[in-house]
Amino acid sequence: MSELTMRDTTATLATARLRETPRRGVPSWLRWGSWLPTLITFVIAALLWQIVAWTNPYVLPTLEAIGGSLVDDAGMYWSNFLVTLLEVVVGASAGILAGFLLAVVMAEFQIIERAVMPLVIIVMVTPIVAIAPALVVAFGFGMVPKFIVTGLVVFFPMLVNSLAGLRDVDQKALDVFKTLHASRWEIFRELRFPGSMPYVFAGLRIALPLAVVGAAVAEFVAAGQQAGLGSLVTTSAAQANLPVTWASIALLCLLGVLLIVLLAVVRKRVLWWSDGEVTAKG
Repeated sequence: MSELTMRDTTATLATARLRETPRRGVPSWLRWGSWLPTLITFVIAALLWQIVAWTNPYVLPTLEAIGGSLVDDAGMYWSNFLVTLLEVVVGASAGILAGFLLAVVMAEFQIIERAVMPLVIIVMVTPIVAIAPALVVAFGFGMVPKFIVTGLVVFFPMLVNSLAGLRDVDQKALDVFKTLHASRWEIFRELRFPGSMPYVFAGLRIALPLAVVGAAVAEFVAAGQQAGLGSLVTTSAAQANLPVTWASIALLCLLGVLLIVLLAVVRKRVLWWSDGEVTAKG
């Protein structure tokens, strides 16, 4: 090959690489196709909201009124936000941990699943609104009933998804472990636990938003300490204070979104080896 031909080939390859590099380096969230449809949807929703608020002021407050309430009473919203956040963190952590540990026991001992699962289903189909007042009678007018309600809401999806993940094991890999006379702990540590993580995160994707719902419901129906965004919603709604009501609802939505975003970041770092999402169960 002549020197001129080699130079032309090198120049062509360099040009192709320069053209490809920016495409690989642009994050997906910077491409207009990723965020423009969402932006348009939110703009349309905001316009429709404003139209309804202007024509029916006793149905919806304007966005300006909601924003003004958030700014004027920022301290009140922040203190109630922290209370709800505490309920979500403590209750969800307990429910998630209990669901996962019970799933581990059920995966190892099927007789435990046959004995306990019917009771779990009975508890899960019982309306949580009916359970909350009984919990207040049992545990008093503090935060404990709200922690329990929040934990119960997230318990079942974590149990179902964790159990599915722990049992979805590569049979060939399991046979290799058994051939090597691996103990149950070694099989769990090296095979079942890592393989269940996609299912666990799928369960968390359901459980974390439900934790916000559970905390709000607990504040609605559990008498006692009047604090938290749920309590703020009920109090302001009783007073027909629509800006405060919808500002509190917006903060509950924001809390749920923040939890989902945090979960997505953690999942990306923990499950870097996973090919894709797992469909959640429950």
